[in-house]
Amino acid sequence: MGEQFIGAGWAFPPHTDATGSIALVGGERALEESIRLILATSPGERPMRPEFGCAVNDYVFAPADAGTAGQLAYEVRLALERWEPRIEVAEVTVRFDEADNGVLYIDIGYSVRGSNDPRNLVFPFYVIPQHEEDGA
Repeated sequence: MGEQFIGAGWAFPPHTDATGSIALVGGERALEESIRLILATSPGERPMRPEFGCAVNDYVFAPADAGTAGQLAYEVRLALERWEPRIEVAEVTVRFDEADNGVLYIDIGYSVRGSNDPRNLVFPFYVIPQHEEDGA
């Protein structure tokens, strides 16, 4: 049931395969590409589907702190529950990069609906760090 339920679709970004046909992806890769596409698309970016996407880009200029991490986790969960019906989101956590204060990692724990197959995807998110001379 798993592969049929997940289905197949165009690879993202769209490209051709070795035969010159549109490259397709299926299974786990199709889900991962779908999740990344949802998170990388800002609402309003698609003219024919203006509500599609996730509002994480609204936080690019936010401080890299616990408040921003909580908002990012909320926005990711909200978008995935709305736009990716093939998965059940178990948890979304945001952790900070120890070496670069402008990088946050969004850890998404999920499973394919109707299965007990837990999966994880890490989506890097970058904020524009404020410098002390900027008044931060």
